[in-house]
Amino acid sequence: MEIMACTPGCEGRSMRDALKFWCGAVLAAALLLPACYGADPVTVSPQTMRRIGSVDERFQSFNIEMVEVTGGRFWAPYKMTETGHPAGSPPAIPGLDPAAFRYRPPVDLANPKLRKLAAALGPAYVRVSGTWANSTYFQDSDQPALSAPPTGFGGVLTRQQWRGVIDFAKATDTRIVTSYAVSEGTRNASGAWTPVEAQKLIEFTKSAGGRLAAVEFFNEPSFASLGGLPKGYDAAAYGRDFKLFLPFARKNLPGTLILGPGSLGESKAIVTGIPILRSEDILKAAGPGLDVFSYHYYGGASKRCNGTQTAGMALLDEWLSGTERDEAFYAALRDRFEPGKPMWLTETGETGCGGNPWASTFIDSFRYLEQLGRLAKKGVQVVAHNTLAASDYGLLDEDTLEPRPDYWSALLWHKLMGRTVLDSGVPASSKMQVYAHCLSGHPGGVALLAANADRQASHDLEVPVASERYQLTAITLLNSNVDLNGVELRMGDQVPELKGRAEPAGVVRIPPGSITFLAIPAAGNRNCR
Repeated sequence: MEIMACTPGCEGRSMRDALKFWCGAVLAAALLLPACYGADPVTVSPQTMRRIGSVDERFQSFNIEMVEVTGGRFWAPYKMTETGHPAGSPPAIPGLDPAAFRYRPPVDLANPKLRKLAAALGPAYVRVSGTWANSTYFQDSDQPALSAPPTGFGGVLTRQQWRGVIDFAKATDTRIVTSYAVSEGTRNASGAWTPVEAQKLIEFTKSAGGRLAAVEFFNEPSFASLGGLPKGYDAAAYGRDFKLFLPFARKNLPGTLILGPGSLGESKAIVTGIPILRSEDILKAAGPGLDVFSYHYYGGASKRCNGTQTAGMALLDEWLSGTERDEAFYAALRDRFEPGKPMWLTETGETGCGGNPWASTFIDSFRYLEQLGRLAKKGVQVVAHNTLAASDYGLLDEDTLEPRPDYWSALLWHKLMGRTVLDSGVPASSKMQVYAHCLSGHPGGVALLAANADRQASHDLEVPVASERYQLTAITLLNSNVDLNGVELRMGDQVPELKGRAEPAGVVRIPPGSITFLAIPAAGNRNCR
């Protein structure tokens, strides 16, 4: 079937090349259109942009789910339909088809390709946690892995597997963040949490030469009913347990940050029919003592969990700005219960339950990068994407480890956007969002990120200083490949060096449905020295 006619000059080309040729011609034409094609140019002044904050040097971080480390049933990519082996119990989500899960063997954290790709994003935090971690038993011996977890647990973590996490962190300039088991198997006769499992993991980590940079008590107490907690677990039980955990952690983990509560989904329901344990109630019951106020964010649930989001909503401001709504909700709780403490977003992604089919395409890069830009302006210190390489929201394809568009977006952010956050001067109401940071590694330099989520019109920036353009585009917004300045990004034997294109001072056109970074090393901004 003929999909499209061959435009002049595309004869003899592959279909992809023909599409790229045609789209390139359209893009070139758009770049030549007069400025009135979009809105009037927005002028930016990199030399005088004021400093509005800073972020942790490991601001851009990622998650590796505990179930990836142990092996078990995790969210199945949409291209896969088999239910797999029964090892590892998925969380009980009412009405969810078991085919939503796929068995995956333990991840090979020594894989050279995986390590290269992760190291390219370092320094970062690697959070090893997730719903499955709440019921994971640590087998503190070098015997073969148990064929089934002990009563009261849902999975088994071996010494070898946790040693793999420690070695991975050392090789990739990442620091480990984790949480502890809290299921029935960790509790005494009265139902109170005991630190037996946590103590084993802490002691082995030390003996293996590892270090825990930060810990959360357990994953997502707001959804305790899904996380392996005893039936009827409430705020009072959390308060009792946390008051046992906190002094234990202070004694056994000197220098380790205590994060919490790590809740999710309270400012807007992302799933229905599941009771939510309110953070306000558990914070009242637990009392103060956190070093960092942590929370999780998903704008909704994926199709696997009956979510209603569509790809057509992925560029709407209501979707892209949702991350600010949740930050404001949890910041207000922080101000009441742990005033002055930094905020970390320790788990986030396109949608919960493994992401939608388009989470692995270029369209999600707008959500990913705008989330980083928006939260950096709000003062959030760390944003940990879920996941590095599992299911559809992973930065990497879990089977091939090939980078997805979000990975290339992450790599550009890491290369260009420094720790100091600037005010771009572009109103938030603008049709094109513009974020500004000091340029990484260039004193006085400035980096701009312009995300044009407008599907129809180009928008222009008036930049009075020469720059280097790093422009991300794709043949279609739902394509899994992405181009940098018109050349497709691919992973070879090494992570490729991302190179910009010289851009003279003046009007910089940002085409519809594109993301552009501008590096301005000669900005001369005093706030960036």
